[in-house]
Order: sequence, then C-alpha cells, then structure tokens
Amino acid sequence: MKCSRYLKELTFIFVQIYFRKFAYVCYEKELKKPYYAMKKLLKSILLLFLFSAVIQSCSEEKTTEQTSRVIFKLVDAEGDYQQVNVEIIDIRYNSSDDDGGWQSFTPENGYPIQTDLTELVAGNELLLSDEIIPSGWMKQIRLVLSENNTLKVEGQEDLIPLKTPSAQQSGLKIKLDQELEPGYSYTIILDWDVQKSIVKAGNSGQYILKPVIRAIADVNSGSVSGTVIADRIGDESSETFPQEDVVVRIYSADDLGTEVATTLTVSNGNFIFQGLEAGDYTLKINTTDYIPYTSPEPFKLSVGELTPLGIIELQVPVN
Repeated sequence: MKCSRYLKELTFIFVQIYFRKFAYVCYEKELKKPYYAMKKLLKSILLLFLFSAVIQSCSEEKTTEQTSRVIFKLVDAEGDYQQVNVEIIDIRYNSSDDDGGWQSFTPENGYPIQTDLTELVAGNELLLSDEIIPSGWMKQIRLVLSENNTLKVEGQEDLIPLKTPSAQQSGLKIKLDQELEPGYSYTIILDWDVQKSIVKAGNSGQYILKPVIRAIADVNSGSVSGTVIADRIGDESSETFPQEDVVVRIYSADDLGTEVATTLTVSNGNFIFQGLEAGDYTLKINTTDYIPYTSPEPFKLSVGELTPLGIIELQVPVN
C-alpha cells in the first residue's frame, strides 16, 4: 500500500489532539488517582512509537521509489562476414565492482535473443531490454551467450559453428561505470565489433567467438550521420548514385592513427555512428574504386545531439 502525505498529516494531528487531552486529564485527576497519570503516560509512549513507525515506513517507501529507466540497444561495426548469428541467453548488471550482486534484466519477449549482427549497421539496432530499475551505480554489464552461434562466409553455403569459450558462455563482462539518477532515462548502447570478435583457428577451419564490445550511455554521448554518393565508374554522365557497403571510419581529431569506430553504408548510402563520446572527430573513407576521402576539417560531437555531415561525394580517379 502506498504511503501518502495525508496519512502522515492526519497521524500528526491526531497525536497533537491526544497529547493535549492527556495533559488536561492528568492535571485534573492525578490527585484523585495517582496511578492514572502513569497509565496515560504509558499509552502515550505507545502511541508515539506507532507514529514513529508510520513516518519510518513512509521514508523507506520514498527510498524504494528512486528508480531509473534503462534501455539496452545492440549495434554492430562492419565486418567481412555474410552472417554472424549469436544467441543471448542472459543480460545482467552489477551495481558494484565485486563478483557478487549480479541481477538479470527481463526482456519483454524473454530469452533467448537471436540476431544476425551483420544486420545491425547504418542505424539498424536491436532493442535488448527496456526496464525500470533502482537508481544508483551501474558498474558492470554481463552478456551471456549460448553455444548456438554460427557464421557464414563468402563462397560457402553452409553455416559454420562459432566455438564459444566457456569463459564467454558464463558472461562477457563490460565495464560501464554509469550513475543512474532517479527519474532519468538512460540508453545503453552495446557496440559489437564483429571483425575483431571472430578469430580463425589456424588451418583447422574452426572459428572462435571472442566478443569485443564497448558500452556507452547515450546520455553522455553523441551521434553522427551522413550519406555517401559517387559517380558510377565508366559512366560519363554527371549523375551520382548512393554507395552501398562502403566502409566509413571515425578517428579522434587528436589521434588520426587510432580508429574509434567503423560502420557500413546501406543501400541508400546512409550511415550513422551512435554512442560516441563528446569531442572532435575526423571521418575517413577508403575504397578500391574512388579517391580516399577525409573530412575537410574536424567536426564536433555534443552530448545528446546528432551531427549530420550531409552528402559525401567520392571522386573518381583521373587517369
């Protein structure tokens, strides 16, 4: 039952009236019945205890009502695979850095969650969970996979089993260190880098899944989008066309040698990066058919905002 402020106010008024009556009666009767004042005093102490219990229960309820909304989304960086099918059987979070205290999220459609990671590019995303949880710190996230993970490579029709090490089956730990303020909504983006997550085991033909995932709270991040177009090779007309499956890379403006994130364009040439920390960035595109592109000047990403880069036209090399 929800405790209301009206109950507290009524309890307080009742206690005031009772103690006034108690003081008056004791004054009138204490000479005639000496034990009477003591009896009344004990009753008053009991009433005061009950009043304190009411206030305490209201305070405890107020504490438990401190909650935040947490939305988990899964996206993917580009990779050289036709399919990467994974099965998620649990998503957990921990409010501390200890191994204990893990709690599971409960997706609307339950577990397992099955998805092809190669489809989660250029703005496509998978909603993993949307829940209300107690406010406080979210220190760690754990993504638990089953053994039912497969891979499809170019030139092969059959799916190849992805060997999942036992350590990954028990859950990949992802550091977050995000404080959840009461009443706020947080979108946690899990950016899975497929290319770095799959390891070919020598000449055995086996592939091992070692997930590389970065997690970032959208409340502390920004996004950038754009569209890649170009002339068609061998076409002398001035008409341009959207470029599909172009690799787009983001670098920190202060360190052009370290790649921050990568994605692919879709059929209409569009791309989008989500969950990037605020700061200055440079964009690069390298293809086999066109002149390499680098953004003319660094662009700034701000927290909670989408930075549109507009149309990026790739140039045909001059023979």
